[in-house]
Amino acid sequence: MITNKAKYALKALTILARHSKQQFSAQQIAEEGNIPHKFLETILSELKNRKLVVSRRGSSGGYVLAKDPDEITAGDVIRMMDGPIAPLLCASPTGYRRCEDCEDEELCAIRKMMMDSRKALSSVLDKRTLKDLAKFGR
Repeated sequence: MITNKAKYALKALTILARHSKQQFSAQQIAEEGNIPHKFLETILSELKNRKLVVSRRGSSGGYVLAKDPDEITAGDVIRMMDGPIAPLLCASPTGYRRCEDCEDEELCAIRKMMMDSRKALSSVLDKRTLKDLAKFGR
């Protein structure tokens, strides 16, 4: 399950992708995406630090994507905000950690199932770009 932080980051970035090249204030993004404004400001700050958005101050300022919407996948955003996508860390290629109660990982049916589920989920999230999401609608 992804967190609200990752979901709101995806919503905000999709709004910016939908309105490419047009600057949007945090307030405009919050209203269009139905995102709590204060929480969004924290998310936008993190997205700026991770170089996914740029911002300009002032009355005509706002946020725009720092990259082409074709270059940012849903998987990229979720990993930035939440960390590994795997349901269990023993199934994660990037955040791997052995389960404390596991006697033999090679024979663990649960680990194998979780690795399959991570691969299936990642195959969708890593192919879906912000441009794709912007086309789908709100």
